[in-house]
Amino acid sequence: MRGRRPFQFKSIHTSIALAFSLLILGTTMLLSYSSYRQSASFVTNNSIDYTTALIEQVNANIRTYVSNMESISALALSNGDLQKFLSTARKTPENERLAARIEQFFHSIVVSRTDIATLLFAGSNGVVLTDRPDAAVKDYNELIVQDWYKQARASGGRVVLSSSHVEHLYPKEYRWVISLSRELSGDRPSDPSGVLLVDLNYNLINDLCRQIKLGSRGYVFIVDAYGDLIYHPQQQIMFTDLKSEDIPLILRSPDTTLNVKEDGEPKMYTIRSTDLGWKIVGVTYPKELAGDKTRMQLSSALWGGVCLVVALGLSVLLSFTMTRPLKKLDAHMKQVEKGNFDIRVDVTSTNEIGKLARTFNLMISKIKELMEQKLRDEEIKRSSEIKALQAQIQPHFLYNTLDSIIWMAETNKMAEVVDMTTALSRLFRSSIGQGEEEVPLAVELEHIGNYLTIQSMRYRNRFVHRIDVPPELRDCRILRVVLQPLVENAIYHGMKNKAETGTIVVSGRKAGDTLELIVADDGAGMPPERVRTMLSERGDRERGRGGVGVRNVHQRIRLYYGPQYGLEFHSEREEGTTVVLRVPFRRGGEET
Repeated sequence: MRGRRPFQFKSIHTSIALAFSLLILGTTMLLSYSSYRQSASFVTNNSIDYTTALIEQVNANIRTYVSNMESISALALSNGDLQKFLSTARKTPENERLAARIEQFFHSIVVSRTDIATLLFAGSNGVVLTDRPDAAVKDYNELIVQDWYKQARASGGRVVLSSSHVEHLYPKEYRWVISLSRELSGDRPSDPSGVLLVDLNYNLINDLCRQIKLGSRGYVFIVDAYGDLIYHPQQQIMFTDLKSEDIPLILRSPDTTLNVKEDGEPKMYTIRSTDLGWKIVGVTYPKELAGDKTRMQLSSALWGGVCLVVALGLSVLLSFTMTRPLKKLDAHMKQVEKGNFDIRVDVTSTNEIGKLARTFNLMISKIKELMEQKLRDEEIKRSSEIKALQAQIQPHFLYNTLDSIIWMAETNKMAEVVDMTTALSRLFRSSIGQGEEEVPLAVELEHIGNYLTIQSMRYRNRFVHRIDVPPELRDCRILRVVLQPLVENAIYHGMKNKAETGTIVVSGRKAGDTLELIVADDGAGMPPERVRTMLSERGDRERGRGGVGVRNVHQRIRLYYGPQYGLEFHSEREEGTTVVLRVPFRRGGEET
């Protein structure tokens, strides 16, 4: 008696149960990995929450500064001296005193606020008032063409807030600012009006946003509703190709966190919208969140590695013992996939695998028997269908030919009757074989040549014909009587209703592994809907042919050679019809 091998059990269920019990150790690795992933996700979520809180703080601060600008503009516009100044004629002492008081008022506001860079009023009467009474300001006509002025006049008294830009109000002075402009107008269109400009010092926004630390590389930037940058820590580089942000993605996204890539490196956009129409975006890099992740990763890897080594050792030993007979059975199945149904599995065990092997052997025997029976049935069916289809064509052809002979006999054209009968005799002689389904192409061309001779005699001067097949193709093998229905179709539907003499050309060519025979005529042609139904039963019914003709040729070819072969029709009205017949390119003696 042979000794019992380790881990070999009569029941495969016992082996599987033991394997699962041992593989529980492997779940330790999964739990370690899951714990690490959850911890890493927790760190990422905390980073997003932290970034969101900072962005909200920036939003609140910016809203405060903008509100202050709006308050200052409202305070300046409500100044009684300014209202009186607009209604006073120019170049009067009273007007000059009002202008001096207004400019002193503007100056006191700017001096008391570090966040305000400039306060300026441009009236429709051509007067410009600033917070710098003694400074030279640009000409009025240069001011009113700037964006802040035009946008304010177009807004109808609403506050207009610009993106960050370089303001040029004073000669040789260029400041980065964010402009707030607002129109002051009277009750009537003819009343004097003007535009008040309040410039927020850009350094204030710059200092505010630069204080935000999102790791060593993270930062905050701001865009307006049109995609123009309000603030970016690398704003100058943004105008080159060295640095870019996905502004279109940010504009069309709601308040959310997006994962994008920059030069192949992942980064996250945390987007928050403001009531100013701006969007504040916090940019963080996931790789920088790995500070605490490293310790978690090392701990998880250590314990997971220990469990993995133990579990792998046991799993390899168990799987080898359990799967050896299954692999043997699998190898036999692959042989069956390749078509070897004579193979059998040696049954050496009494457990479930042994039972499976015996069932496999029985199944293969049954499959082999059924396949042999199927092949016999298919061969009988194919032979019957081919003979039936060929039988459909022959009476049809004979009927049309005899009809032509009768017609000539009735018109006392005895010489033509003799010629046609002789041609018919040669036609039948070429079509008579020894029961073979395929013949050389030369035989089929001789058959079709005799047929065309007969029909050209019947339809005198109605068409001419030409057979243009290269000699090197004439020994190719082809089914019998496949060209005659195509030529018949060209005569009956192309030449019969043509007023002048037509032409029918039978040609051939080799296209790769395919032999293509073309029957082309320059007859009446067919409409597109008729072309689509030529090979269907509906097309036969419409032509009144009772199922005899080109459709049967198409069916015979597909049945004998396969569905990739057959007929293809191309036709245009008053242009003619072309039929392409495709069969495998095989010379005499070659196997299918």
